[in-house]
Formats: sequence, C-alpha cells, structure tokens
Amino acid sequence: MLHLNISATAHALNYLPQYYADYTGLFADHELTVNASARDPWTGVLDDLDSGAADIALGGLWVPAMYHAGPRDLTVFAQVNHQFPKALVMREPRPDFQWEELTGKTVLAPGIGGSAPYAFTAGLIREAGVDPGSVTFLRDLSTPMYVEMFEAGLGDAIVTDLVTAEAMQHNGTGFIAADYTEVGGLGPNSVYYCRTDRLEELSVRLVHFISALRDSMQLLKSVGVAELAPLMRVHWPTTRIETLSGACERMLLSRTWDTPIIDADATDRWTRILHAERMVQVAPRFTELVDTAVVDRLTSQTAALSR
Repeated sequence: MLHLNISATAHALNYLPQYYADYTGLFADHELTVNASARDPWTGVLDDLDSGAADIALGGLWVPAMYHAGPRDLTVFAQVNHQFPKALVMREPRPDFQWEELTGKTVLAPGIGGSAPYAFTAGLIREAGVDPGSVTFLRDLSTPMYVEMFEAGLGDAIVTDLVTAEAMQHNGTGFIAADYTEVGGLGPNSVYYCRTDRLEELSVRLVHFISALRDSMQLLKSVGVAELAPLMRVHWPTTRIETLSGACERMLLSRTWDTPIIDADATDRWTRILHAERMVQVAPRFTELVDTAVVDRLTSQTAALSR
C-alpha cells in the first residue's frame, strides 16, 4: 500500500471530492492511504513541503504563480476545483445583478486566507468593462470577522465562500447576487502542487491519487445531496446541514468538480488576472506552472484499458 501526506490551506466543502474518495474507500481501491490535514495559518503548507511532513499541498494556484521564478520551486500537477466556488453577497436581492452596480460601493473581500477572493472579483469586474478602481475593497481580515461586520452594517457587499453565502441567505442577512460558479467561467481555483524536486519521486503515488480523485468526481455526479449529508456531517458537525446542502448543490450543478485535469486557457486567464492586480511581476503561462505528466500517464492508462 502506497502512502501520501497532504497539507491543505483549509478544510473546505469545495475539497469534497478528496474527502469523498477517502469516505467511499476509493483511495484504498487504488492501493493508497492518504493522510490529510489543514494548516492554520495556511502558510504552514509551505513549511510542511520544506520539512517533508507533507508530500503535496492543496490550495490556490496563485501561490505557485507568485513563487514562479522566485525563492521556491513548486510544480502544480492537478486540480480539485475547475471553477471558483465563491459568491458576491449583497444586502438586498439582485436577480439581474450587473458588475457596474458596484461602482462607488464598498466590498468586503476577506484576505486572511489569501488574496484570491479579491483578485478574482476584481478580474470579473474588469472583464465586464468596469474599473475595479471605482470600487472600494476592504481586505486582509478573516471571513468570520467581515461577515460579522457586514451584518452590523459595514460595506455594501461581501465576497465569500458558498457555505457562508448560503448561511447568510438562510439567516436573511444577505443575498447571493453573483454565484461565481455561474458567472465566473472556468479556472483552477484549488490545485495540488509539490516541490519540483520531488515530482518524479512521487509520480507513482500521484497517479494512484489522481485516479481515485477522478473516480470520486465521476461518482459525485451520480449521487444526490441527501446521500452526501452523512459525510458532510462528519466533516462539519457544527454547520447546519441545510446550509451545507445548499452550497453542495450549487457545486454539483456546476463544473466545479468536473475533472482533475487543469485547463490551459483557464490557467492563463487566472494568471493574467493576478498580473493585472500586480500579484505577479510577469504572468506565468500554463506550461511554466503545470506539469501534465501525471494526468497524461493516467489518461494513457485509461485509454489502454478501454481498447
């Protein structure tokens, strides 16, 4: 039995395919045991990669992008999210929301877990032909703090994960104006990466891992939210199941969990957004960030078996 240690930047519903693979025994079916832990603060994943406590990290692609040609040599090899499962929540229902409505408004964009919520939102605003500079963004605090402040009257909108957005909607303290899985297009939101100097050493284990993850994603397409409730209760026992189910349903109906294979055009779009926000000096291309050897090997094996 092979073994793989994962250090993640969060313990989040959008990572469900990984949890489902473990829950249903898919990792074991692929002769693999997986130990996964979430680090707080999230930057601990980099320490874990350095020390060898973790073989791979799970988190935003923006981290390897920012380190590209810098002090750390990191290689991305697969994804768990094919879209960005975030939402813009406003104080009143906005069934026909347009990004230009944010001109002159204040948007809370939590950033203690990273700058992606702000950066991707600014990217969507810019793609809609609106100047992000016309919007006041409040950043750098945690999601719970900003939710509390928003509910107390601060700001006009807040960017948050779908679970929090569903909770706010359930409580009547906010309404989803833009579900990014519906309006945001494709993008490698959460990816798996490792130290480049360990990629070859880990390659066999990674093929087993991604094969199980792919099977998990395929199975998720055939199950309903009700069947996933026991797993969600195990992972998030203090969160209302109605809230979890609402967020899970949104992701199941989207392309968030379509494939572990990273899309090249979507990656280049994301790094262009990062560059526009000055988070990278030069926008790294897909071929500079992602090594497709693992998924290529998996695809070849699948093709051989189907002959």
